[in-house]
Amino acid sequence: MTTSPARSPRLLLIVTVVLVVAGVILLTVPQTASAPAVSAPPRATAPTACPTATAPGSRAAQASALAQATASTASTHTANSSALPPHGEGVAGDAAIQRSLEDAWPVNLAADDEHKLLAAGRGLLRADATGVGRAKWPALFGDPDQAIAPAFATARFRIQAAVARRDGSPDKAVVHLVWAGADRGGTYTDRRITDWYFARTSTKGASTWTPQPRI
Repeated sequence: MTTSPARSPRLLLIVTVVLVVAGVILLTVPQTASAPAVSAPPRATAPTACPTATAPGSRAAQASALAQATASTASTHTANSSALPPHGEGVAGDAAIQRSLEDAWPVNLAADDEHKLLAAGRGLLRADATGVGRAKWPALFGDPDQAIAPAFATARFRIQAAVARRDGSPDKAVVHLVWAGADRGGTYTDRRITDWYFARTSTKGASTWTPQPRI
């Protein structure tokens, strides 16, 4: 009967300690278990964010590169198709030179004016280079008997291409000519370039193109 009271406080103390320990364990276990859950989302989202963000950009970059490559190929093809033939190609290369002139100087004259200017420009070039037909333009070439001797022979003279275009105003024009010929020393050269300039004049109501002296 005397030992029961002594044991009772000790038992209560033991029970209290056990309860405190159990409570501490219960309080700490949820915190340690939930810690990985907090850090888990960054680990889960980090790998998936990169592919999702970069995949569309990669496809767009590839499409852009493909478009640039296609444009470059088309540009190269166009440049090659209008490339000038090599020197010495002969008559076979004249069509390519004509296309090159037309590409460089788009049409900006009426067809009738262009036709008249081309005829005059070709005649002037031939007269200037070979001497043939100089009497038609005494204001430009002077007295045929005192004119400068032609520098090129008529035998191998050839106009390879020519275009007539407006030169800054409706009343001014220029004829661009590409030609070939052998000089008096026998040296043959093709793809020579000469420009003849014209001004529109009116006489008695009629409009004509007058060649301008070469400076």
